[in-house]
Amino acid sequence: MENCLFCEWKDEKEKIILENEYAFARFDEFPVSKGHILFMTKRHVTDFFGTTAEEKKAIFELMDQAKEMIDEKYHPNGYNIGMNCGQAAGQSVMHVHVHLIPRYDGDVENPRGGIRGVIPKKQSY
Repeated sequence: MENCLFCEWKDEKEKIILENEYAFARFDEFPVSKGHILFMTKRHVTDFFGTTAEEKKAIFELMDQAKEMIDEKYHPNGYNIGMNCGQAAGQSVMHVHVHLIPRYDGDVENPRGGIRGVIPKKQSY
C-alpha cells in the first residue's frame, strides 16, 4: 500500500530482527521500555481482525522467539502484549502491528490492572 510506514519497513532489512514467511519484527522506534518489539504482517492489513490464520500464527511464532531474546538480554520481570485496532483504540499506523513490551519491577508505581490502563479510571478494580 502506498504511504504505509510499515509496508516500507519490510524493505529495511538491516532493521528487521526476526522474520518468517508472513511477518517480521523490529524494535519499536519509540520504545516504552528496553526491548520493546513490534510484529507486523508483510501483507498490508489494516488491523488484527483482517489477518489470515497463517499471519496470526506467524506473528505469534516470532513473538515466542523474541521473548527468548529479550529474556536473555534484558531479564524483564513481566510483559504486556497489545495491539490497537482502529483509531478509537489508539491505532496510529493503519497496518496491523502487535507490541511486545517488557516490564520491569518499579517501572510504574502500581502496575495492577496492566492493559486496563488504556482507560485510566478502569485500571484499578
